Amino acid sequence: MALSIALTVSKRLQIVAVTVLCIMASQLVVASCTPEPASYAARGALIR
Repeated sequence: MALSIALTVSKRLQIVAVTVLCIMASQLVVASCTPEPASYAARGALIR
């Protein structure tokens, strides 16, 4: 019984670990992309 509980917990932790790694990888990909240049109207609105 203890073995089945340990296996269940480890399977859940594996899913959580893979999910966290995927989120971290996607954040790295998004951070490495260059942002699109803002239009002149948007920059003017931000400055004012």
